[in-house]
Amino acid sequence: MNPRILAATTGRILRQLRHDRRTVALLVVVPTALLTLVYYMYADQHAPPGQPAAFDRVALIMLGFFPFIIMFLVTSIAMLRERTTGTLERLLTTPLGKLDLLFGYGIAFGLAGVAQSTIASLVAYRVFGLDTAGSLWLVVMIAGINAVLAVALGLFCSAFARTEFQAVQFMPVVVAPQLLLCGLFVPRGQMAGWLQAVSDALPLSYAVEALQEVGAHAEPTTTMWRDVAVVAGAAVAALVLAAATLRRRSG
Repeated sequence: MNPRILAATTGRILRQLRHDRRTVALLVVVPTALLTLVYYMYADQHAPPGQPAAFDRVALIMLGFFPFIIMFLVTSIAMLRERTTGTLERLLTTPLGKLDLLFGYGIAFGLAGVAQSTIASLVAYRVFGLDTAGSLWLVVMIAGINAVLAVALGLFCSAFARTEFQAVQFMPVVVAPQLLLCGLFVPRGQMAGWLQAVSDALPLSYAVEALQEVGAHAEPTTTMWRDVAVVAGAAVAALVLAAATLRRRSG
């Protein structure tokens, strides 16, 4: 990868994103609105002594899941548009390489994910009183890495879609199983053996475990850093796979 080309690509994508008001609204407004909904769903529920409040437990995981869902959707459609309009084909006739393009997308949308998670986390902590043992900024870091993972998976899946509708159809295939098996609804240790094995292979499970570590411990734990490394490694692997499957045009 060429650092100058990578920086120029990242800047181009960020400028495009800044001028897309609907996407900016999706990134900023929707997570806060959903977090508000979660807050009022659990406002009157009281946890047993010694257990975290229901809102604290659910909202902490949602802060990591919001960027995952939104970035997957936005990135897969954005890359598909670049391919169907011929923009990607023109870009790849320049010195721009596939890895420069895809890592540029990863960095640009990763930064957008960090901004999104920062705003949502500030609202959760300052407005709704989210209480965790660990730091808010650890939550933001994990959510940002989650966003990069979603970008990488979105780029990879967009290679197999010919229309925006087909790109959206990958959400129940890629996103829904990770939501169901990440440990939000049932602790992973209480799942059937084969479901736990599937959960262990899904990167979002490690992101959720890292967030739970932040919720339970005042200082970063070895388990948290291990989980962060797994998610980051999965993101890099998905970007490399996306580069290998990237097509200039939709057939």
